[in-house]
Amino acid sequence: MSDNFTETTSTSWFTRLSRSFGGIFIGLLLVLVSLVGLFINEGRAVKTARALAEGAGIVTSIDASAIDPARDGRLVHVSGAISPIGTPADPEFSISVPGALRLERQVEMYQWKETSSSETRNKVGGGTETVTTYRYEKTWSPSRIDSGAFRQPAGHENPNMAIAGSQHLADGAELGAFRLTQSQISSLGETRPVQPDAKSRTRLAAATGKLAAAQSGDALYSGDPANPGIGDLRVSWKAAFASEISIVGKQTGNGLTAYKTSNGRELLMIRNGNVGADTMFEDAQAGNATLTWVLRVAGLVALFAGFSMMLSILGVIGDVIPLIGRLVRSGTGLVAMFLTAILGPLAIALGWVAYRPLVALAILAIGLAIAWIVTRMARNRQPLDAAVKA
Repeated sequence: MSDNFTETTSTSWFTRLSRSFGGIFIGLLLVLVSLVGLFINEGRAVKTARALAEGAGIVTSIDASAIDPARDGRLVHVSGAISPIGTPADPEFSISVPGALRLERQVEMYQWKETSSSETRNKVGGGTETVTTYRYEKTWSPSRIDSGAFRQPAGHENPNMAIAGSQHLADGAELGAFRLTQSQISSLGETRPVQPDAKSRTRLAAATGKLAAAQSGDALYSGDPANPGIGDLRVSWKAAFASEISIVGKQTGNGLTAYKTSNGRELLMIRNGNVGADTMFEDAQAGNATLTWVLRVAGLVALFAGFSMMLSILGVIGDVIPLIGRLVRSGTGLVAMFLTAILGPLAIALGWVAYRPLVALAILAIGLAIAWIVTRMARNRQPLDAAVKA
């Protein structure tokens, strides 16, 4: 059976018109959500920045070797060597790694994947004709791809995975006299591959109903590594190790928990390596600024998409004559861009007024001053131009 499948569909002008009516409401909802999101993002950025500034001003770096009860409840910074408590183990495959913070089992299945590409052509009368090409290829994937949702599932069936990936953590870790929880060490350390043994191969074969499992490099295969078949599994393990870590949090007994700032934000920062408190707060401020801009851009893109959906009905109406439809669609694109350029920054500006009133007023004053200077220069230039002409 061919691994390529092409389908041609036609959509009438009336069907497109009815769909575009639905697009108006969806677009309006997207516009409202985007504007609210842009406004809220400014508040999130300000509150996070203020919480970090507050934390940077009160944090104290302490020695990890001893706990001072007088600092209980205060924001502290601790750096030092970390020692795992217990040994992370994958009992299903009898693999354990002493000295590691966590053990990760990665499972991939060789299976079918569907990709598609479409080309749509407008027809006289407002209808469209769409040619869609579906392609099917075999690939390794960490989760089962639902072949039932394929356009052509026959001959491209993916079986269920006999085993799944997993993560196994140490019971905790010690940072000098402090004890860290499993959740605090779950993302720490650098990973290294773990070599499986003969017992692991036997257990994989039993789990998949095969006579034997093969090994290639750091991975086990339920089939032939050089010529895998649909449904074959590839299993590998990685262990995470860390020598030193740094943490900023509230001293709570012999533990470190999230510190709540005056505006309700919580501070708990954990880093690999020996990192100073100043650097941790500076990096957090930089990360907050980056996230703010990412969310601003995402909000503006969503806002543009919403306006485009609201105006798409005009392009559909114009598509009765394809050339007119293209011209109308170009015009609605410019209108959507114009509305985004006006309302997007306005929502951000309102956020500044609400959350940074002094900064917003200062910027407004500068803008008004520039406008006044430009206006004065233009007025002063008019008599000069008249004198030159005379």
